[in-house]
Amino acid sequence: MSMQFPTATCRIQLREGFDFDALRQRLDQIVGLGVSHLYLSPIFTATPGSTHGYDVTDPTEIDPAIGGREGFDRLAAAAAERGLGVILDIVPNHTAFTPLNPWLADVMRHGHASRYARYFDIDWHAGPLVLPFLGEPFRKMLRDGAFRIQGDAWMVGDMAIPMAPGSATTDDLDVLHQAQHWRLVHYEKERDSITHRRFFNVTGLIGMRVDDERVFDDTHALIFDLVRSGQVQGLRVDHIDGLADPATYLDRLADRLPDTPVWVEKILVGDETLPEDWATVGTTGYEVARLIARMLTPAEGMHRLDGIWRDATGDMSAFRDVLAQSKREVLDHELAAERLQLVQLAAAALDGRAEAEPGPETLREAVTELLVAMPRYRTYVAGGNASDDDRRLIAEVAHQAARGLRSDLVVRLLANVWGDPHSRADQAFVTRLQQVTGALLAKSQEDTAGFRWTRYLPANEVGAEPDEPGISQAEANSIMARARPSDMVLTSSHDTKRSEDTRMRMVAISHLPDDFHALWHASQNLPQAEGVDPRWRWYIAQCALGLYGAPDAADRLGAHLQKAMREAKETSFWTRPDQKAEDAAAAFGEGLLAQWSDAPPELSRLLSRGDTLILAQLLFKCVMPGFPDIYRGTDGLFLALTDPDNRRPVDWQALARLHEASAETDESTRKAHWTRTLLSLREKQRGFLADASSEVRIDETGVALDRRLGDQRLLARLEMPGAEPGEGHRMLDWSAPDGCRISLTFG
Repeated sequence: MSMQFPTATCRIQLREGFDFDALRQRLDQIVGLGVSHLYLSPIFTATPGSTHGYDVTDPTEIDPAIGGREGFDRLAAAAAERGLGVILDIVPNHTAFTPLNPWLADVMRHGHASRYARYFDIDWHAGPLVLPFLGEPFRKMLRDGAFRIQGDAWMVGDMAIPMAPGSATTDDLDVLHQAQHWRLVHYEKERDSITHRRFFNVTGLIGMRVDDERVFDDTHALIFDLVRSGQVQGLRVDHIDGLADPATYLDRLADRLPDTPVWVEKILVGDETLPEDWATVGTTGYEVARLIARMLTPAEGMHRLDGIWRDATGDMSAFRDVLAQSKREVLDHELAAERLQLVQLAAAALDGRAEAEPGPETLREAVTELLVAMPRYRTYVAGGNASDDDRRLIAEVAHQAARGLRSDLVVRLLANVWGDPHSRADQAFVTRLQQVTGALLAKSQEDTAGFRWTRYLPANEVGAEPDEPGISQAEANSIMARARPSDMVLTSSHDTKRSEDTRMRMVAISHLPDDFHALWHASQNLPQAEGVDPRWRWYIAQCALGLYGAPDAADRLGAHLQKAMREAKETSFWTRPDQKAEDAAAAFGEGLLAQWSDAPPELSRLLSRGDTLILAQLLFKCVMPGFPDIYRGTDGLFLALTDPDNRRPVDWQALARLHEASAETDESTRKAHWTRTLLSLREKQRGFLADASSEVRIDETGVALDRRLGDQRLLARLEMPGAEPGEGHRMLDWSAPDGCRISLTFG
């Protein structure tokens, strides 16, 4: 049996009141949209109250909170009746770090003697398992009587932590604490004292050792059952780069489920491509979202916008300098524990070598420079084997890391270990290094530098590069040439920093930079502008444009700015918020939206161009190689900023009304009608779209995607004002008030 790829998917975010039965009631509506598969967020039992499901506590059970196995069975049967397949989002890298995790609870009780001890990435050589669960130091809470014993559990408030069997033989809680396989500590010690591998810097998520085949089989048993039963037709693997050995993991998955397509969440940087030996049909498509945004960003307008931004904010920095500084700060704070562990592993790898006898500070310096110099998420050196591409990359990283050091000996020794590990100590260092580089890039670029260097927010996206906002025709065609029918084409997800429509409104400022400048200039007269850094005012103006006209826009913008300022880590921090600065930013955002309430002409032109770009993005997404993923709610106009804003509940009834409308009365009904028309075309012309050649054309007249197979031709075009109209019968055709035109011809 050969793999069957979707014609289109609908990404469904479960939880927060939307469970299997609620989704089952919407299946006819989803089928009517024209998708072939449901694409579900994680369904396994997660931490109570989880809003996303990635904090799995029990991978062997479907979460009762969303309907349990019976609810899933009903959904799967109803989907099958309608010809809908199901793709599951699975989370092999981590589970929740909590006593509610039954396997981890057994480890807390029995320590490294637990049958599950090797399931988790815990360093038992470092001592008892560190539990940074306390709001205050242990001694203070002990003195204040904050702990009690209840049966065989140590109680911290309502949290019950399993104790070692037979250890509760004393009333001295200090002595009893020392008798456990774990140690309770103040949460601030998570910075540098934890003993488990975590997901990025989230101490509440513990790494799983799925590189161990027994762990792999036990964590995937229910997944295998759901696929083999015919209820699930595909898998999406969350954070593949967090695994010790992604290639071996994917090989095992393919061996157990040989006819099941597997997509991986993988951020490709620059000209990076998926490793050829991976048993996967493609990524989830962040690189495609980046490609479309770059295709729709004109070089001349972007150059003009850059000058306006620098004059307006006084920011003369280069993004790469901001990123390097962000990496160093993240290593000093959010990922200090990971760097400390790497330093210890580096010491073990170099122990006994004749070439050097480095001390801890020299090792810390070398590890830091290697991490900062790494431009991608990771390399894939496993079992002592490095690809030619990885060897070249490691050499480049070592050269960059050595610059400015008084001695580069230790950097080069560690780079040699990285590219050619021989001993178990070598491989332990390389494995952990490769898991940390991705965490560092994500936390420093997406979640720090991306909120500091804010010239053009459409380029500050997951998988994008802020200093590469546009693209040449040659590069676009080079990327398009690598595309496959099995590729997922994504423009919005639960993790994108802006929804697809908000992003396109922001892209409009590169088309009409002077209009945005005029709005910016007028906003400086607002009394709320005083006391808000110009760089933040520039950021806020883009966000306000993106949310303009959305329900509760001012409140949502204010909530987002709180997160943005804390992620930037310059004036406000999650651990020490600057409420005054956050309130001032929110007040400026509210004042700006009020100033725009009468829709000044510059704003109207930007919104009109945004509407055009929203349709152009949708058109290219639906006819380019691969298949489109429709994030729930985005078949109509969907304006949102980063989570939790982009995970707000969807009004399914309002969406249904959009598709029932007899005419394209506004931008939302137009998008709904175009979505349905384009997905219908995908179903009818599946063979053509799978096999047709692709050519991108980008010039001052607009952007076109030309696909051909035999004597058949599909031409998708965004024509700028003044461009000569294309020839041929137009399946879809829309002329914007400002003279732009979007069209699709096929025949």
